[in-house]
Amino acid sequence: MAYAAETNKLALFLPEPYDVIWSLVILVVLAAFFYKFVMPKFQAILDERAEKIEGGMSKAANVQREADELKSQMEEELAQAQADAAKTREQARAQASKIVDEARQRAEKDAAKIISEAQHSIEAQHKHAMTSLQGEVSVLAAALAGKILASKLDDDTVGSKIIDHVIDEVGDVKDSAQNK
Repeated sequence: MAYAAETNKLALFLPEPYDVIWSLVILVVLAAFFYKFVMPKFQAILDERAEKIEGGMSKAANVQREADELKSQMEEELAQAQADAAKTREQARAQASKIVDEARQRAEKDAAKIISEAQHSIEAQHKHAMTSLQGEVSVLAAALAGKILASKLDDDTVGSKIIDHVIDEVGDVKDSAQNK
């Protein structure tokens, strides 16, 4: 009885064989239905998601590659632009230096020309002043000689010799004063 009592207690937890069979049949039918109708839709959704993820990843990789190419291209263009700017700066400096040198040379030439013209003008004025002075001195010398001799010089050759002699003396005195 102890065995029967134990078997009864254990039987409480074990289902009847017909329950197990019908449960297995229903489970097989549900599994077949789930496998036939639900799993393909679920698998299609999962496949579609996987394709979207893979497509997104490939697009991201393409975009990253394009971005890297654009970045390297922009860096090359920037380096080229900096090189061009440096070259342009150097050309501008060289041109500015050339312009300054040309202006300096022109200024020196103009200054030399002005100095030369001034010297020629001074020489011309000096010659004119000397000629004018000789004329005035000759008149004064003749008047002085006439007063000194108290007579009028009738002979032109004697008068002209005296005038030339006085002018030469005045010129020698003036030249010696200028040389000092």
